[in-house]
Amino acid sequence: MSKDDTGGKSAKDTHYAKLRRAHRDQRRERGEIPTPKDDRRRKPAEGWKAPALAPDQVYLYGLHTVRAALDNPERQIIKLSVSQNAAQRLELPDIATLPYPVETVLPSDLDKVLGPEAIHQGVMLETRPLPVRRLEALKDSPLLLVLDQVTDPHNVGAIMRSAVAFNAGAVITTQRHSPTESGVLAKTASGALELIPYIQITNLSDALEELHRLGFLTIGLDSEGPEPLEGTLSGQRVALVMGSEGKGLRQKTRATCKALARLDMPGAIKSLNVSNAAAIALYATHRHLFG
Repeated sequence: MSKDDTGGKSAKDTHYAKLRRAHRDQRRERGEIPTPKDDRRRKPAEGWKAPALAPDQVYLYGLHTVRAALDNPERQIIKLSVSQNAAQRLELPDIATLPYPVETVLPSDLDKVLGPEAIHQGVMLETRPLPVRRLEALKDSPLLLVLDQVTDPHNVGAIMRSAVAFNAGAVITTQRHSPTESGVLAKTASGALELIPYIQITNLSDALEELHRLGFLTIGLDSEGPEPLEGTLSGQRVALVMGSEGKGLRQKTRATCKALARLDMPGAIKSLNVSNAAAIALYATHRHLFG
């Protein structure tokens, strides 16, 4: 077998190593295996402060996140900063042919911008936020997910992944007490931010009433709901409403929803993290809508 000139490895060995690394990265992005710690690079940086971003400026990072953003025609890209290794893993074409500026950097350069805790994998994309979406555009979507002040961007990102997995039409949340589009949110969503509308509205009760006019049954998930979710589902359009991590649904939200339901769990633990609860509720609702 012929050898290439990269460390004595054959081209076949290099190919399979690349496949194994891509598979491992995908499992890490899904949270199936832990990301190894780099103690030298992840030590707290003395005096580091997050850069001040303009309202129309977003930093995205991570291989899957950036690849999905680059593939999204609705993304308005300002600049791509990438290490040589990350550029190879992103399989970028000739940099001179790209329609946006590309800067070759060291991973340590991105640490200075994103901070020592950001797992950027050697790539950062400066971009504009995605276009604003309106509720009227969702009238043809049979399944929606509504978040009542879910504040943790990690939870929202995980919820987005589940929403995309079960073909929901949008994730709707409030402008206040909810995460805006950001690198942390996008990294946790692992590409899902580019695949589903993230709609932030001013008044949740008004938005729920608008969904009623569009023909949606709104179901608020509550651990003390009067009946199981499966017994509450009806009709051909459903909007699931999830409460915040600690307080759950607000009283006005509960009163505005057409129905309240619980997730029945046979085990000793009767409540779940909001992202886990959302995934279960989406699964049950998808089965109701599509069989």
